[in-house]
Amino acid sequence: MADDATRRPRDALLRAAVSGDETAARKAALAGLDAGLGAETVLLEIIGGAQRRIGEQWATNRLTVAQEHAATAINERVIVSLGIAVGRPRPHLPRVVVACVDGEWHVLAARLLAEVLILRGFQVDFLGGQVPPPHLIAHVRSTKPQMVALSGSLAPRLPTAHTTVCACHGAGTAVVIGGSAFGPDGRYASMLGADLWAPGPREAAVELARALPVSPRDTHRPIEDLPHLADQEYTLVTRLRPRLVRAMRTVLDVFPRDHDDRAWFRDSLTQIVDFLGAAVYVGESRPFAEHLEWLEGFLAARGITDGFLSPVLDTLAEELRDFPRTLRILSEVRREVPGR
Repeated sequence: MADDATRRPRDALLRAAVSGDETAARKAALAGLDAGLGAETVLLEIIGGAQRRIGEQWATNRLTVAQEHAATAINERVIVSLGIAVGRPRPHLPRVVVACVDGEWHVLAARLLAEVLILRGFQVDFLGGQVPPPHLIAHVRSTKPQMVALSGSLAPRLPTAHTTVCACHGAGTAVVIGGSAFGPDGRYASMLGADLWAPGPREAAVELARALPVSPRDTHRPIEDLPHLADQEYTLVTRLRPRLVRAMRTVLDVFPRDHDDRAWFRDSLTQIVDFLGAAVYVGESRPFAEHLEWLEGFLAARGITDGFLSPVLDTLAEELRDFPRTLRILSEVRREVPGR
């Protein structure tokens, strides 16, 4: 929990970023340094704290998508300004490659991890987002890092993360995983065969300093980690995505024709299928249930409180009636949350 020393500059940064005032945002972050806060605290408590609230304000309909993107871009540039202000220590710890799982658009969390590792003396290659596994592995083979750090915020990235973990191990490199996609306890990181999991940048830095060098797992395939994939339900649900999305479009009737978020929700039907696919992939209902809970809150903040999820689940169950494992997940989700 933030104290006054971090709360005030964090809130000042938040106001500046949301209003589009990059100069004021930079001043707010650097004021933390002037007040005696360490660069790591400024990164995680002030910049990271402001970014979390930006996401919350978007989810609760206080910011538009464009405003959220603009504020995030300002925070990214503030990180650059902070790095210039404090300088970079000479690396004295092993090389770590930091990247987002391919398909991950939320890059700032990985950027914060990279900056913390740099401050602690690691040699860091920050590759950012949208790095396809073959390109990541080519970089790993050419630079030979001690560790690859993968960041992912959304459960639909889990299959790609799994493929990437297996590929890194095939290249002889260990993997640490972090981000909300992998569960608050890192449960899915373990399922995917990651060597380490950390709940945040500080914990990752401590764990890497303690554990390196880490011998990676032997080469393995996804089906060896998750034998239930042999039933092909995940593959088939993924292939059926266009048909499932078309079938669910009747739930758009809960939106007035001129509602601002009607188009967004139409696009989110694809995400519903993707999160269901993630649940089928790991063999647990939690990724799907958590997304539906989030979606309910998101829509409630926009005045949509009608029971749209029940017809969604009914439609999916009808379309996927020949998939027993998927049907079990849909039934569990319906039981877990009242009103579904």
